[in-house]
Amino acid sequence: MRPRLRWTALAGLAGGAAFSVALFLTFGLLGGARVGQTGLLFNPAFQSHKVIAVWKEIQPLPWLMTAPAVIMAGVMVLAVGHAFVYRSISAAWPRRSASRIWRLAVVIWVLGPPMFELFGPFNLMHEPLYLTAVELTFWATAAFAEAAALVTVLELSTRTERPPAASAPPAGRLAG
Repeated sequence: MRPRLRWTALAGLAGGAAFSVALFLTFGLLGGARVGQTGLLFNPAFQSHKVIAVWKEIQPLPWLMTAPAVIMAGVMVLAVGHAFVYRSISAAWPRRSASRIWRLAVVIWVLGPPMFELFGPFNLMHEPLYLTAVELTFWATAAFAEAAALVTVLELSTRTERPPAASAPPAGRLAG
């Protein structure tokens, strides 16, 4: 049974929230992407000065630093899109939740972060390859968190919603 549209949108919002939390925990706390922090990704001994300058010094600073709600809204819209993609292809996937989560995480991860990292930080700002690998791992963590939330909500929706009741045969007639 396919989930209803409202459940699909709700799953996308849950996935977007999970993705955002995972990004904050990885890039924000471990990576040091927040204003005034250095962390793993912004240590001048290892990171390209261009990356540090773009994220921390050159005005205007990235939207994520100055107006994070704008970026979070975009994450939510993308995650709702991922929910609709999942809704359309999940019938062809194995029934086990774990298999579906892993597959969806790979789809989410492949649709954006590798291309972004290749042409953005690695290409434009000469970020070291090993830090690009760390970032791709952070992105994978966020993709997995989103997939887990999204699949969980959609699977719960199909268990909690009752299928439409079959119509009863007209009075006086035998079903047969």
